[in-house]
Amino acid sequence: MKDKTGKTLTTEEIVQKILNRVSSIIVELEIYMLHLAGCIPSHHVRRLLYRTGGMKIGTGSTIHMYARFFDSRNIVIGEDTIIGEKAFLDGRAPLVIGNHVDIASDVMIYNSKHDIEDPDFAAKDASVKIEDYVFVGPRSIILPGVTIGKGAIVAAAAVVAKNVPPFAIVAGVPARVIGERRNKNLHYRLGRARWFR
Repeated sequence: MKDKTGKTLTTEEIVQKILNRVSSIIVELEIYMLHLAGCIPSHHVRRLLYRTGGMKIGTGSTIHMYARFFDSRNIVIGEDTIIGEKAFLDGRAPLVIGNHVDIASDVMIYNSKHDIEDPDFAAKDASVKIEDYVFVGPRSIILPGVTIGKGAIVAAAAVVAKNVPPFAIVAGVPARVIGERRNKNLHYRLGRARWFR
C-alpha cells in the first residue's frame, strides 16, 4: 500500500493511518453534533451541550446561535463573556477567552493554518489568547498565535495577525494600532443574554 505521495507504507504505518482516520471521523462527528446544537434556540441548552463536548465555559457566559467550532475540548471561555451569532472558534490548538469579553457576530478565530513553505502544505498550530474586557468587532478575523491584551478593542472587519497591546484600539487589514482606550479601570458586566438567541 502507498500513501498519497507514492511512498510505500509499512504495516505499522498502515495501522497508524487507519487509527488516525477513525479518530478523525469521530472528531468530525463531534463537530457536526456541536453545529447542530448551535441551532437550538436556548442558550442554556446550547451551553450544556457545549460543556458536554468538552468546552470550558465560565458562569454567566453565553454563546449565541449558529456558532461553529473545531475541537471544542481546547476552548476555554471565562465568566460573563458573550460570543456572537455565527462566530467561529478554532480549538485545534488552545483557545483561551477571558472574562467579560464581547465577541461580536461573524468573528472568526483561527489557531491553525497551512505552512505555505512546507512541501506537504502541513498545518501549523499556535494558541490564541484573548484577555479580559476585550471587544472584538463584527466580521473580524484573529489569526493563529495572537494574544489580545486586556481591554483592547478590535474594530469591525479587522484582520489581527500580531499581538495587540492592552487597551489598544486596532483596525484595518492587517490590523494596526489606531488609538488607545482611555478608561483603564474596567469593571463592567455584560449583562444577561437574550433567551432565544
